[in-house]
Amino acid sequence: MISALMPTYNRTNLAFKKGKGVWLYTEDGKEFLDFGAGIATSAVGHNHSHLIETIIDQAKHVIHVSNLYRIPQAERLAQRFVEISFADSVFFCNSGAEANEGLIKAIRRAQNRNGHPERTSILCFNHAFHGRTLATLSATGNPKYLDGFGSPVPGFDHVELGNIDLVRQAINEKTAGILLEPIQGESGVNVVPDEFLRELRSLCDEKGIYLGFDEVQSGMGRTGKLFAHEWSGVKPDIISVAKGIAGGVPMGAILAKESIAKHLTAGSHGSTFGGNPLACASGNAVLDIVLEPNFLNNVVEKGHLLFTALQNLVQTYPDVFETVRGRGLILGIKGKLPAAEIQNAALYENLLTVTAGGNVIRIVPPLIVSNEECLEGVRRLAAAAEKLTASLKNSKVKATL
Repeated sequence: MISALMPTYNRTNLAFKKGKGVWLYTEDGKEFLDFGAGIATSAVGHNHSHLIETIIDQAKHVIHVSNLYRIPQAERLAQRFVEISFADSVFFCNSGAEANEGLIKAIRRAQNRNGHPERTSILCFNHAFHGRTLATLSATGNPKYLDGFGSPVPGFDHVELGNIDLVRQAINEKTAGILLEPIQGESGVNVVPDEFLRELRSLCDEKGIYLGFDEVQSGMGRTGKLFAHEWSGVKPDIISVAKGIAGGVPMGAILAKESIAKHLTAGSHGSTFGGNPLACASGNAVLDIVLEPNFLNNVVEKGHLLFTALQNLVQTYPDVFETVRGRGLILGIKGKLPAAEIQNAALYENLLTVTAGGNVIRIVPPLIVSNEECLEGVRRLAAAAEKLTASLKNSKVKATL
């Protein structure tokens, strides 16, 4: 018999009653170190005092009014993003998939209004992940996610990542823009080289097409910059943001230059819940924290510490781990065993992680994680690897008998 909740997830049999910082606690008091952060979403950890106080205070006043009226919390948050990013204007929605849908619409609309209605195709990259709506699944292009949902939405082309000549060859008279993740999280924490991003910027300028970045997972300080593309020095035309933007309160955003944003006129796009007072108050609280002096520098330092410790883990347990990749606090450790097997072994040590493609375990703790907690997480992963190594040796011994 089907469960009341549709079976779209293979949920681990754990339910958490409360959290504090980078720790989660079950009803019976078991303590788990959270290196998954709700899939890189609980950016400022669990039960952060400033975020919680902001949410409570806003909820006491007004939660939702709709975008038929001014929303001061949204106006303030948008202005702050404009002041600290490449963008001239911001649209708020509810999720990463919605943000990417809006990004795609905005690029198409801008090309249309600029006299190029034929330019409707978005050039994407293999191994991407842009969301689970029909259009964003089509932008993703992974047959596994498209299975059973009919023909993909037209207007998306795909090319291998990292070769600018292949990108140039793939651009045609229908190409409206390019969309990519500066770090491909879902497919295995693949960091796109900064030089390739710079090459894409030059190519887009040359061809008169728009450059869009999916910063849903890599944004909001996760790499030690507010947005991952900032490491390259490239300024995109438009980006999508979500996950950590409001610390776990559902929220997404599109940040765009005026050249695109001005074409999203009244009635061309919208969202009932997007940018409501509660979500935007939460977003402002998260931004307060992330923009504190040295916060992002600390993310960089903790990322280096964690990266180095994970590299040592690879050297110590070569039968379990292969390589480490990532930037800041979005890291991946590639296993020689199935990722789910490594994740379950870590779970036995009360360490929460997230699997990704290519036998990769994502390490994405809340950004407020301490140095000691980083090392504690690695110790727990080492304990898991120790048991996996012993199990492998036992299996080899039995095979020889």
